Amino acid sequence: MFTPRPIGFVSSPYTDKAAIPKGLGARHEAEDVLKILPEFEVGLTNIEGFSHLMVLWVFDRSGGFDLIGKPPADDRPHGVFATRSPRRPNPIGLTVVELLRREGESLHVLGVDMLDGTPILDIKPYLSSIPLEKLRRGWLAEAEARNE
Repeated sequence: MFTPRPIGFVSSPYTDKAAIPKGLGARHEAEDVLKILPEFEVGLTNIEGFSHLMVLWVFDRSGGFDLIGKPPADDRPHGVFATRSPRRPNPIGLTVVELLRREGESLHVLGVDMLDGTPILDIKPYLSSIPLEKLRRGWLAEAEARNE
């Protein structure tokens, strides 16, 4: 077993989870900052060349979990592993953000859906070899079609 430790923290305007845009058509347009701890700054070397990053983080203010729930984008229940619910057996979040720029230990990004002060576990460049025509959006595509 391993004990995760933060490599940094999120600086975002969201102090209440109700304020985070969710559901169909949710837009995350605020510029936010991923503040990396000084001892990990060297790990950001050459990150500027990537347009998007995957951010692994902790739902540090979510308690307990539900294996079935209704996400904001649909009125039908779905399994937790088919959603982005914060109520998970292991409270780990994954968000893809657009990297705008780096300023030392700070990464300025678009697309944050985390609360201010959220611990960051890891950052990886977003790379995908999956052609768009092969991607499927599961129940979310059906929900979007019903709401058009």
